[in-house]
Amino acid sequence: MGRAFEYRKATKFARWDRMAKEFSKAGRQITIAVKQGGPDPDSNHALRRAIQNAKGVQMPKDRIQAAIKKASDKDTSGFTELVYDGMAPHGVAIVVETATDNPTRTVANVRASFNKKGGTLGKNGMHDFLFNRKGVFYITSDKIEDPDEIELELIDFGLEEIKKDTVDDVEYYLLYSAYADFGNLQKGLDGMNLEVHKSELQRIPNHTKELTDEQIDDVLALIDRLEQDDDVQTVFHNLA
Repeated sequence: MGRAFEYRKATKFARWDRMAKEFSKAGRQITIAVKQGGPDPDSNHALRRAIQNAKGVQMPKDRIQAAIKKASDKDTSGFTELVYDGMAPHGVAIVVETATDNPTRTVANVRASFNKKGGTLGKNGMHDFLFNRKGVFYITSDKIEDPDEIELELIDFGLEEIKKDTVDDVEYYLLYSAYADFGNLQKGLDGMNLEVHKSELQRIPNHTKELTDEQIDDVLALIDRLEQDDDVQTVFHNLA
């Protein structure tokens, strides 16, 4: 069928594989949120965020509802959220957030990734001083006509900053809050009927590290390996 067919097939399989991983991570976020705060998104802000993010990766509604129902089952073993700190090659700080039903497996896989890509797994919390935890809400730019007006409306709900950025070829307004104000800002956005594409808790570095292109490739190789692990939810770093 030719090289073009093989290329299209490989691209399609890669997209399906990426989508499967995104669905798996979204399902774990839903499971953890339900077990921590119950199955009602109106009273469970973490679940509301998990549902938003699941919709953001185009997870079907029936799969979202199935994940909520499964997590509500008392016989279903839950996932535990664990965070690992380490150093990538060339002194870059790495924080790995995971969701796992088998912590022994997860720490072994994370340690192996660091070891095989020239990094070292460190002590939990060793990078806390390097990162600020922030809530971030993504709203497509067409939903906001006047960002200054939005800023004035939401400042009392904990909005710290609003800025425009392009992520995966989509133009967004990013709304930032302190970690403790995440729920308050969510309430403010709900009150204004602003549609949030996705929201997340980020670890934003206080300062970044400049490297050469070759050194950057070494760090990205570690990050890519970590992100391929099904237990890994998010990888943060201070690479410039």
